[in-house]
Amino acid sequence: MTVSTIQQEMISPHGGELIDRLAPEEERDGLLRKAEGLNRATLGPRAISDLEMIATGVFSPLTGFMVKEDYDAVVETMHLKNGLVWSLPITLSLDDDEANAITEGDEVALVNGEGRILATMLVEDKYTYDKEREAREVFGHTTDEHPGVAAIYRQSDTLIGGEITLLVDDPNPKPFPEYHYTPAQLRRIFAEKGWKRVVGFQTRNPVHRSHEYIQKSALEIVDGLLLNPLVGETRSADIPAAVRMKSYEVILERYYPKDRTMLGVFPAAMRYGGPREAVFHAVCRKNYGCTHFIVGRDHAGPGKDSQGNPFYGDYDAQHIFDEFEEDEIGLTPLFFEHAFFCTTCQGMGTTKTCPHDKENHVFVSGTKVREMLSKGEYPPPEFSRPEVVSVLIDGLKDNNA
Repeated sequence: MTVSTIQQEMISPHGGELIDRLAPEEERDGLLRKAEGLNRATLGPRAISDLEMIATGVFSPLTGFMVKEDYDAVVETMHLKNGLVWSLPITLSLDDDEANAITEGDEVALVNGEGRILATMLVEDKYTYDKEREAREVFGHTTDEHPGVAAIYRQSDTLIGGEITLLVDDPNPKPFPEYHYTPAQLRRIFAEKGWKRVVGFQTRNPVHRSHEYIQKSALEIVDGLLLNPLVGETRSADIPAAVRMKSYEVILERYYPKDRTMLGVFPAAMRYGGPREAVFHAVCRKNYGCTHFIVGRDHAGPGKDSQGNPFYGDYDAQHIFDEFEEDEIGLTPLFFEHAFFCTTCQGMGTTKTCPHDKENHVFVSGTKVREMLSKGEYPPPEFSRPEVVSVLIDGLKDNNA
């Protein structure tokens, strides 16, 4: 079977078309010169990340930042105004000075904090919004202890929406260029490998034994695994992306089949949106060409508040998929319970496969592990591969130096 035939049989992008909003190379100089004379909208790190994801098709079918009708529909129903599933608002906020200088129908230059022109936008809509409503509906909370809610409250009061045209190849620094792929590139690679069924795994943490167990379980039923770590904006409490990437390289090299696994970064910003972000992550991986997506315990959750209460239930991110018709998302979610090492079974398992009591289960929380690593202490070998732990200890030591 030829590569082109396999590509034709691959899962369709969300909405049926893989969006490409990158201006043709031969037109960019002229478009950049024209953009010099336009009013400007300044983008922060998250918006720049979103800009790139829109332009390269990761956010298909979006062709730009959301207009009010789409924004309202997503906040209230987890669907775009055309009825297609979409669970998180993708918006662009402006400060008052920039907002006052822009009217609907304008073409504006989108620039970074240093004033470099990255793209243009045709402003189809300019609108205000209720931040608390968005926080409540999207994140299920209105307290700024939730990092996603805090990000909404930090935004300005005016949003603009409209189609974008990216004018540069590198709007965002690419810290791991060898692992940076567009959806079109990944789809081509999957076809060349002969992978028709691909499972995606989202992570912002190092791969520990629990992750390894569920990834390999999923790999039994598909052709390939895409380890797709998020390397966009995260909290300072998370382990730095550079340290995590080295840990991924080590574990893939030593413990995974090279012809059935692939490492590629997900350059999105982390929203910590729990259930809604799980759906969002699934749709993005569908656009990359994944047919399956792993959803584990507390997917994309921010942990607990200052009173020790979790923001989301352990499996809320799995239950949310029940709110959609079977074919609405178009990708198969794979649900896994929290895995652990059982000292009696002498292996990994979950409550579905292990009959023994909790005292037989080795479980170390992510917070506890970070504390141990920061002190140069090794978590138990049942929690993580020793080679991975060494990378993390050395990396965190260098990062804190």
